[in-house]
Amino acid sequence: CTGESKTYSCTFLSAISATTTPEPKCSLSRVCPPDHFALRISSGAADVVGPKICFDGKIIMSHVLNNVGPGLNIVVLNGENGIIEKCGYLNMKIGKDILAYLKEIKPGMIVLVASFDYVATKMTKEITEVFVGMGSTLIKSVKHRDNWVFAGRAGTENRSVFEKHAVNDEKTNIYERWPEMVEYQKYLEPLP
Repeated sequence: CTGESKTYSCTFLSAISATTTPEPKCSLSRVCPPDHFALRISSGAADVVGPKICFDGKIIMSHVLNNVGPGLNIVVLNGENGIIEKCGYLNMKIGKDILAYLKEIKPGMIVLVASFDYVATKMTKEITEVFVGMGSTLIKSVKHRDNWVFAGRAGTENRSVFEKHAVNDEKTNIYERWPEMVEYQKYLEPLP
């Protein structure tokens, strides 16, 4: 801005914007309650568009960021403050050490998961039980090329309400050999 009148206008506009209501994070329809985290998890679409995980207004993983892959895309966050501990994808087709990776997640951590392409190829009973221990009730139903999104807490075993599943079925699939994309959006409380 240059000139007195423009400087006044800029100052006035910045004062107005400072008093406006906050925007919802992660493109949620409304602002989260105080001391809650915004959350949006989208599975991949077929084997073309990767999943997206947004937490507290920050896109952590996405096709555009080029940090997603086939299998389970996972973000692990501190359950008290929401700080990212680790993220990456577990290749469920050819991956190794998947169970060891999951067992390293400490109790109380927030775990966000979005599927992409192959989900169940390397899924074992032990891996399934780890997700059940995070609150998943649908993981035992996830099969080849299903879409699944989940948010839970390690070590809680309380049922998570942050979960969706789309079944791979030739009769109802939207993307030939893959079901529709699934998405979950909500806000999440930190640990007390």
